[in-house]
Amino acid sequence: MDSADVAGANVAHVGTGDADDTILLVGAGRMGGAMLDGWLARGVAGSRIAVLDTQPSDALLRSCRQHGVALNPPVAHPVNTLLLAVKPQGLDAAAPGIEPWAGPNTAVVSILAGRTLADLAAKFPRAAGCVRAMPNLPASVGRGATGIAGDGRLPEPALTRVERWLGAVGLVERLDHEDQIDVVTAISGSGPAYVFLLAEALAEAGVRLGLPPDLAARLGRATVEGAGEMMHRHADLAPAALRQNVTSPGGTTAAALAVLMADGALADLLAAAAGAAHRRARELAG
Repeated sequence: MDSADVAGANVAHVGTGDADDTILLVGAGRMGGAMLDGWLARGVAGSRIAVLDTQPSDALLRSCRQHGVALNPPVAHPVNTLLLAVKPQGLDAAAPGIEPWAGPNTAVVSILAGRTLADLAAKFPRAAGCVRAMPNLPASVGRGATGIAGDGRLPEPALTRVERWLGAVGLVERLDHEDQIDVVTAISGSGPAYVFLLAEALAEAGVRLGLPPDLAARLGRATVEGAGEMMHRHADLAPAALRQNVTSPGGTTAAALAVLMADGALADLLAAAAGAAHRRARELAG
């Protein structure tokens, strides 16, 4: 079963499951909003979702009205899952107002960079347990990739429930320990930007070789989109196998790859870039 099938199964469960399986989203900015959009687009009943946001955008106001999502409800009551998507530096001030939503059966899930499981447990002492998660923005189109690490206190049904919510918008992978969250941040969390940069670089290469900028941009974008779709549809094949399948010996692709792969040039560059992101993630964690 490939990642699309897993996501589809999770969508069905979240979309049609127990109406008492509720979630509170705290912060509907770029990432929180992307996850909310993904849930609603995949049929999750708005009545199962509540949102706390101190400065709701017009788009959020419209979406909540349209789907029956409770926005900034005046009365707090414990939910099954509490997902923190505020800015990391804003958690200390916000936690006292959020804490009443966390009861003895609540899983607290944080997508906040740098806020540790121990920190979360101290701020939400009544919760059943805490989970750190690192999703990425393709969650808004159902193609997210999320790594999760729990504190060991949540029973399996609660952890599975967390995976269903996060899995409704893409792939979810359990991590062995919390330190791996910073690696996930560097790879899949920041990774979409690396791919967008590749599309930009392809377009720039086309311009340097004589194509009009608008044409080069369209070709670069379509090429990255198409290659991604091929990987999605051929999940049984490793990326290396797909690369080899489109590379004829002595052909144009082989000539280009000889430059990109010379002495591990591209691999080393990406490793250095991911390493910089990893170091920054650790700095944010203190």
